Amino acid sequence: MRGILLLLLLNIYVSVNAAYIHIPMDDTQANHLKAYGIAYWMLTKDINVDWMLNYKGGSFMVKHHQLLENECIIRGVSYRVISDAEANNILNLIASPSSNMDVMKLEKYPKIAVYSPKSKQPWDDAVTLVLTYAEIPYDVIFDDEIMENKLPAYDWLHLHHEDFTGQYGKFYRAYHHFPWYQQQQREYEESARKHGFNKVSHLKLAIVKKIKAYIASGGFLFAMCSATDTYDIALSSEGIDIVENMYDGDPADPGAQSKLDYSKTIAFENFIIERDPMRYEYSNIDNQANERGLAEHNDFFTLFEFSAKWDPIPTMLTQNHQQIIHGFMGQTTGFKKQLVKGDVVLLGETPSIREAKYIHGVLGKGFWTFYGGHDPEDYQHFVNEPPTDLNLHPNSPGYRLILNNILFPAAKKKKQKT
Repeated sequence: MRGILLLLLLNIYVSVNAAYIHIPMDDTQANHLKAYGIAYWMLTKDINVDWMLNYKGGSFMVKHHQLLENECIIRGVSYRVISDAEANNILNLIASPSSNMDVMKLEKYPKIAVYSPKSKQPWDDAVTLVLTYAEIPYDVIFDDEIMENKLPAYDWLHLHHEDFTGQYGKFYRAYHHFPWYQQQQREYEESARKHGFNKVSHLKLAIVKKIKAYIASGGFLFAMCSATDTYDIALSSEGIDIVENMYDGDPADPGAQSKLDYSKTIAFENFIIERDPMRYEYSNIDNQANERGLAEHNDFFTLFEFSAKWDPIPTMLTQNHQQIIHGFMGQTTGFKKQLVKGDVVLLGETPSIREAKYIHGVLGKGFWTFYGGHDPEDYQHFVNEPPTDLNLHPNSPGYRLILNNILFPAAKKKKQKT
């Protein structure tokens, strides 16, 4: 009887003192990527989450819920059940003026949209791969939804291997005889006509302008690979034909370069567009392979460190368990620093070649982030290669940067009020 009483008292003591669940995001975490999915899942259940910036790799803490503990076990996410006293000690440590740490409250899950054609593409998309792996839901939207003004229904928009210049990814030389290329061209031309444009480039300009208005009104844009530089190239070339006849049926304006308007762009300026329609490049914004002088074994970029208490936004976006991250290529691999606008925040760079890899900016009431490269765990991805299996990369620091951007809008509105 005495043993049973002691066991009951012990259970009561544990239940009273097990007040919080702490999810570390340092090297002790078994699955960093799914941990973000847990944080997102909690927000969908109306459970507020403390994002502990610079504490154990950007860890999460939440009031203890047995359902949450069960979910961590199911998804293979490392966690600790801690007492009120230990949680308060952690919060006091973070609040200390001498610590470069802070707590960001996450309160509302962001509704996510991925801009992508409805037909299958011959390449994968790192963001949809990691969203699926982390079990974070998203909607696929494309031209119809944006032109029909459905974009404001979403808090977060992703662009990836898109070409907003209307040149079909500049794949003409290598792939214009392939069925997937021809099908994409037909679909894009049909979409342009449907929305009242006689050229795909004109439709894509309308798309980027609507996205720009979406950001300015409070939305969040995240872009990777060719969507980054082609977005600004399209904005700068409004009213100018930069597309050769194999793409739109008539020649480009020979004086296009001198007519570009960099005041319309959000990230880059003073760039030179690539006029050769057969060259797999859009402009000199991108650091091309022969310019970079790096190979897989020595290609790394470094995350900058920010003040958590004074610069919480860039701090959120750079949370990681590693500060030096293996680089990866794409049609747009990285950005020449001298072509990045002065008001843009550099989040990560390859210092040896003055290449900006990861950048962030503000536009009106909203925010945008550009991340160079195609797939953080596939150094040089080719058309029709199989997608990356993230079960093999659950602790990928490169993919973590994508997921930092996913959670950022959950804290954005609260931060704007303070």
